[in-house]
Amino acid sequence: MGPTELKFHIRGMTCAACVAKIEAALAKIPGAEGVTVNLVTGRARIVLPSSGGGARDRVTDAVSSAGYEAVFTGATDPVIEARSEFREWMIAAVLAIPLVLMIPMPFWMQALIASFIQFGSGRKFYVRAWKAILSGSANMDVLVVLGTSAAFGLSFFSHHPWFESSAMILVLVRLGKWLELRARIRTTRALRSLETLQPASARVCLGAQSFEIPISGVKRGDRVLVLPGERIPTDGLVIEGESDLDESFLTGESRLLSKVPGDLVRGGALNVTGPLQIEVTALGAETLLSRIIALIENAQDKKPPIQRMVDRVSAVFVPAVLLLALGVLVWLSLSSGFGETAIIRAVTVLVIACPCALGLATPTALMVGTGRAAREGIFIRDMDALEIANRITVLALDKTGTLTTGKPVLTRIESKDPEGVLLIARALQSGSEHPLARAILRDADPSAPLMRASGIRVLPGRGIEGSVSGVLYRMGSERLLDSSGLSIPHEGGVGSCSYLIEAGDSPRCLGTFWYEDEIKPEASEFVRRLREQNILPVLLTGDREEEALRVARALGIDTVHARKLPEEKAEIIQSLKQGGECVAMLGDGINDAPALALADVGIALSTGTDAAMQTAGITLLGGDPLKSLRAIQISRATYRRIRQNLAWAFVYNLIGIPLAVTGVLSPVHAGAAMALSSVSVVLSSLLLGRHKSETLENPAC
Repeated sequence: MGPTELKFHIRGMTCAACVAKIEAALAKIPGAEGVTVNLVTGRARIVLPSSGGGARDRVTDAVSSAGYEAVFTGATDPVIEARSEFREWMIAAVLAIPLVLMIPMPFWMQALIASFIQFGSGRKFYVRAWKAILSGSANMDVLVVLGTSAAFGLSFFSHHPWFESSAMILVLVRLGKWLELRARIRTTRALRSLETLQPASARVCLGAQSFEIPISGVKRGDRVLVLPGERIPTDGLVIEGESDLDESFLTGESRLLSKVPGDLVRGGALNVTGPLQIEVTALGAETLLSRIIALIENAQDKKPPIQRMVDRVSAVFVPAVLLLALGVLVWLSLSSGFGETAIIRAVTVLVIACPCALGLATPTALMVGTGRAAREGIFIRDMDALEIANRITVLALDKTGTLTTGKPVLTRIESKDPEGVLLIARALQSGSEHPLARAILRDADPSAPLMRASGIRVLPGRGIEGSVSGVLYRMGSERLLDSSGLSIPHEGGVGSCSYLIEAGDSPRCLGTFWYEDEIKPEASEFVRRLREQNILPVLLTGDREEEALRVARALGIDTVHARKLPEEKAEIIQSLKQGGECVAMLGDGINDAPALALADVGIALSTGTDAAMQTAGITLLGGDPLKSLRAIQISRATYRRIRQNLAWAFVYNLIGIPLAVTGVLSPVHAGAAMALSSVSVVLSSLLLGRHKSETLENPAC
């Protein structure tokens, strides 16, 4: 049985040290690969060599041995979890008010209130800390429990008014947890909104009648009726009817798109004006909407190199803090005797040095950054791509479908028998999705005789071949002409061209087909903005040199590589990388897949092929190349925010720990500072999704 990917939620995580502990436990499972644990989402993923209950049992046991719980179904709704956290925080905060305000009351009443907060509101910390200790690790819960228990015990047995210290630490920590949950809800809102686009049922046509059934009962090939005002239930082809569709969730554009028989429609689009009958072509996880949702989830679960580095630091940070607190306690006890001062300073060190801000700095910024990108139709599959995108210096551009509309029009045929070669060409291209093939088929005369082709075979980078009426023909690019030993039988012209060749012992060219492909209206603005961002545009195409130069001159692109096969495109990308450039590739076709895979960052347009989208680290919904520049801008803004967050977290500890050791801070002040550190990091990340600074202005505006 082949490898399988398991995704699940983890309960009980509180800091980056938890993440490191769980990942280490999962990595010990034989054959485990691709282990990632996300503190903010609470999700984890692992690839194991076999599937089934045995694999889940091994994962559950590994997570349990680390002191946590793996949940494969029925994971806690973050909204419900946030409400529960807020309710418990409010109870603790209200009870802590008389302690903090020093309202006169008997000692037993202070102790009773403090006990309720310590062991009621703080019970979760004790449970998680105990599990962590049993598993041989130390996390944030251990620090909180040790710090608050020491402050509580000192107050209880010395009758010194330190109850407010332990109470306020717990109140502030719970406040920070609630704010983290709120941030998690906001950053996953884009994903939830996409999930609601999938209808729960569909109206399946059987003869002249239609029946509404659950979407799970729909099969590929079924005909589905979609009335105005309803959403398309799944991907398919329009069979009957004409209507305008709102595909803004795909294209990012509010304008309606007209659909007629033969057009592809996507699940989740809103049918606006007329009834449509659709033949189902994709279901469930195969639909574009499902693949988009999977892209977001996978991206949020994966980690860039910077986060892996932070996790390694956090893994040793908590034990180091425990040793430091113990050292402070021993040092003060030896110098001035064991007592209240030594305990208070050790407690303060434990509280202020919690690595919460350090653990939240990167994942919260990444969550907000990917969420913002998703709202703008930019889906990031690979977090490495998001990190690298802010360093791009060269953007290699495919031509057809990327800078041009990708819908060329057949303008003329050079042949002794134009009508005859057109019939043969249509037979060869009848099953092809290539833009030039569509141009040949688009204006077919329904009254013309229909010819059939057999033995169809794709010639990568050159064209296609097949037999029509027992004769072998090939149709394709100038490279196909060269490989057949034929010369160009024309004087050239504007636009792209393909050739129909009769194969055999003495190949001969029967005709030349000329097409024109319009440059996208936004392409010129796109290239100009690339230069403003100091990113060099490079045109990389398999088309003729004349056509490539025409497009390059119109857009102001100086570097052009034409007539390139897929492997040659990849070689050019490799040479640019070896020259010290950070290279991104923007494309949409199968022939772009090798270059997309080899580039530092692959960026695919969703209007292209599945192969391109599966290879690229970033997918842009719709065909607007300006979104690639937007992706780069969001990457830069996200990593600027990450650096700010990490700087704050490190500076906070650098300043706070010495103040705690020297006694400048009390446990209460330390608890407030620790919570403030976490909250500030979360709020800083949330500003990435709300604040429209110059670097985040939409380039299309």
